[in-house]
Amino acid sequence: MIARLLPSKSQSVNYDEFLRQLSKAGFRGEVAYSYGERTVLATDNSIYQRLPQAAVFPVDAQDVRILATLAADPAHRSIVLTPRGGGTGTNGQSLTDGVVVDLSRHMNTIIEINAEERWVRVQSGVVKDQLNAALKPHGLFFAPELSTSNRATIGGMINTDASGQGSCTYGKTRDHVLDLSTVLLGGELLHSAVLGQSALEQETARRDRIGDVYRCAVDIADNQADLIERTFPKLNRCLTGYDLAHLREQGDRFNLNSVLCGSEGSLGFIVEAKLNVLPIPKYSILVNVRYAGFMDALRDAKALMLLKPLSIETVDSKVLMLAMKDIVWHGVAEYFPEDPSTPTLGINLIEFSGDDEAAVQQSVHDFVLHLQRDTSVVRLGHTLAIGADALKRVYAMRKRAVGLLGNVKGEARPQPFVEDTAVPPENLADFIQEFRALLDSYELQYGMFGHVDAGVLHVRPILDMKDPTHAALIRPISDAVAALTQKHGGLLWGEHGKGLRSQYVPDYFGDLYPALQELKAAFDPHNQLNPGKIATPKTVPQARLTRVNGVELRGDLDRTIDERVWRSYDSALHCNGNGACYNFDPDDAMCPSWKGTRNRVHSPKGRASLIREWLRLQGQQDVDVVAASDHLRSTSNATSITKRAINTVAQKMGQQDFSHEVYDAMAGCLACKSCAGQCPVKVNVPEFRSRFLELYHSRYLRPLKDYLIGSLEYTIPYIARAPRLYNIVMGARPVRFVLEHVAGMVDSPLLSMTDFDAVCRRWGVEIATTKLLSMLDENQRARSVILVQDAFTRYFETPVLSDWIELISRLGYQVYIAPFAPNGKPLQVQGFIKAFEKAARFNGEALHQLQEYEIPLVGLDPAMTLVYRQEYAKTLGSHKAPTVLLPQEWLANTLPQSQIVKDADPYHFLPHCTEKTNEPSSIGLWQQVYERMGLKLSVQASGCCGMSGTYGHETKNAGTSVVIYKQSWAPLVKKFNATGRLLADGYSCRSQVKRQEGVSVLHPLQALLAVVRNIAA
Repeated sequence: MIARLLPSKSQSVNYDEFLRQLSKAGFRGEVAYSYGERTVLATDNSIYQRLPQAAVFPVDAQDVRILATLAADPAHRSIVLTPRGGGTGTNGQSLTDGVVVDLSRHMNTIIEINAEERWVRVQSGVVKDQLNAALKPHGLFFAPELSTSNRATIGGMINTDASGQGSCTYGKTRDHVLDLSTVLLGGELLHSAVLGQSALEQETARRDRIGDVYRCAVDIADNQADLIERTFPKLNRCLTGYDLAHLREQGDRFNLNSVLCGSEGSLGFIVEAKLNVLPIPKYSILVNVRYAGFMDALRDAKALMLLKPLSIETVDSKVLMLAMKDIVWHGVAEYFPEDPSTPTLGINLIEFSGDDEAAVQQSVHDFVLHLQRDTSVVRLGHTLAIGADALKRVYAMRKRAVGLLGNVKGEARPQPFVEDTAVPPENLADFIQEFRALLDSYELQYGMFGHVDAGVLHVRPILDMKDPTHAALIRPISDAVAALTQKHGGLLWGEHGKGLRSQYVPDYFGDLYPALQELKAAFDPHNQLNPGKIATPKTVPQARLTRVNGVELRGDLDRTIDERVWRSYDSALHCNGNGACYNFDPDDAMCPSWKGTRNRVHSPKGRASLIREWLRLQGQQDVDVVAASDHLRSTSNATSITKRAINTVAQKMGQQDFSHEVYDAMAGCLACKSCAGQCPVKVNVPEFRSRFLELYHSRYLRPLKDYLIGSLEYTIPYIARAPRLYNIVMGARPVRFVLEHVAGMVDSPLLSMTDFDAVCRRWGVEIATTKLLSMLDENQRARSVILVQDAFTRYFETPVLSDWIELISRLGYQVYIAPFAPNGKPLQVQGFIKAFEKAARFNGEALHQLQEYEIPLVGLDPAMTLVYRQEYAKTLGSHKAPTVLLPQEWLANTLPQSQIVKDADPYHFLPHCTEKTNEPSSIGLWQQVYERMGLKLSVQASGCCGMSGTYGHETKNAGTSVVIYKQSWAPLVKKFNATGRLLADGYSCRSQVKRQEGVSVLHPLQALLAVVRNIAA
């Protein structure tokens, strides 16, 4: 049985008092003390883990000033503050054992867009793709391009001086910063921009911290110019953080932003930025070149750069193989044709862009001629991706490389700790050859991808960080790679910042390092801002830079989890923190609860972090959760209802248990499975959520709504015998009150009044039995279909099921109905795993018997139908799980190729989120079906509707459900439903629209049926 968990509290009295004083000082944002929230913020996309004392979420710059003012008080000089943006760093830049200052939850407003002068002003929490979406209507964008652009914040980009694809043309983030607003320790607000001599003299004359900062920076720039010139390497990815080389610009112009960009929050809190933006190139072509060897791709890039493309990106075979198994490959396979006799082991993606279409095409023409004539490298071939949409799809594959590398099979996974080296591009091939030899000497495999035009290649050695012998390699490999980059005239940290690898800073800066210490002291004299990163202040002689092996590693904690438990929960425990689930885009399915709450606890990464820590703590209590689960499923109940009631009463009275924090996070999940389909590492929250709920409720009582939801499929056939009476009762105000305040359910759906038996009689539908099917000959079976019912479309939305029957019948097929049996999905979602397994065995066996007659089994609702190929396959085994087709899968194999009618006006389709993320090819099948009928189907980019089964009907989730609906679906419904051509194939989606808007949305089948009826007429 699971144990009650009460993690030790490491907060000191000093931090408690500081946070109490913060609230008294007028801080209006949230302050998070809970172990769960701190656990979620203890990791990023690095190998490290640091548990913060607390987290604060300021609502604006004034909140940040209050925080910084209080921290500067002599009574609080031991307080450590670290700003955090997207939290996707690979070097632990935003990890701290002090207070996390999250600038992304609230401070994410685009303040001003000046399209005419091509600049924007934004708060630091704005996400790069969010900004570019707002700029697109103006024909503008913010460069450069990052693989994490859908979750990387502008503040984070500035703090790491981020760069990425296209940086040889567009430069780094620093090159596009016009001015910054930074809150300094003490609360002063520094507005920094390029200054002329007169303005600079005014700043240096100030008698406050701002004046101290400017005097220090000017002194370094003027008196150590020769040393700076000799120290800083001449690279596209020049040194990130405290960039002294660019303090002086073009004579008397002085730019303090050169040291703030890349400072990783160690100098101040960047709260606002004015940025330069660029015109979007009107024409783009991507040349995708394939190679038989990765080194061939690297050596070829050196020559290809002479042809002046916008960028050259490279990917090795390991990343390619992972991409081919990922959802992303569906959209790019045509650009990478595979020859079985000569596999592709490397690719280069070469982009040509511009505003003159003829000039771009000429450049590509000349480039292709070069490929044909040059024989210095063996190339397997090339393809062209033409236009913005094509480039977006190919780059989406390249962007997912970071996350995809975390999805290799086995416990050893690619680890980011020496993965953003930068060397002069002409040295890259030789450097990588030595790099590979180094890793080969340790008998390690690795994955590679990167920006060969800039001399940056991301190399991730494959290590099992739970293995102490592997973890011990971090330091010697880091030392060797640091030396290797210096040998080739490069840097250990060319792109992603220094973070917890700052120990090598003195080696690279040499005699210039004391200048960095002076600068740090001017900004942060008591070493309170993200200490241990980049430089230590001279004013604190005992301060030390962090060591790569001096901070707790995630693997140190992971190895304390029992190996059996680890294997059992691997879909959670392999989360590498890449943050793909923090996708800002409201029209992307991943992850609705994160988008609706902006709380990272309610994200796949957050939930994976919590379950990982919960499992670790259970192990500390000598609880075997795998054995506990097995015991629950082999007995009626492992804990008496009396004991569970006592535990629940204690919980209500305030008894602490970390399990409650985990439960709150899991209960907020919509179980839409978008994470299972879209996460590069395939973190499957609904799967481990269900298992957690099973164990949690073996100790604590379940809410009544769990039983109502779990039993729905069993009770509804009986209730439906008196639909009118049921609807009257459910509509009564006292009943609605009890449901909402006692049972925890709102807006319960009403039963359909359609006479289903009459529909079946009209179309000659019969119940499918083995006896009946055995009497059919081969021709009859070929023209037959067995519909697999689900409780929702059968009893609550019967007209849609009736129209499906009519459509199949009008197409000339005999319809049979499989006897209704509970599918079990509601049970699985709520953690009634034993009951679900029983339902799956019964229903699976019954459907398998029908399937033996080789008549297609076809479902209707996508969420319910996909259970057969996912949860059933896992529970019963793939060979025992029945094959139940989605409607479009059957139609695509059934409808004739010839088009029946022509209709120029398109239908607009909003697919179910589970379907489009777990079976992405099935969405294209709907379009194929419509094309065969002479119709156009436009698939709209959309997020989650906010309902997802019964989530939106649960009282505690109802508010978030509405927020999620308004983020994506509400604007689309408003835009397209007036035409009468808006379609949705999810039952929960259509019911959510009906609930929120009071209007009905058609199922794609219903639009097809209307066409077929017209033809028949």
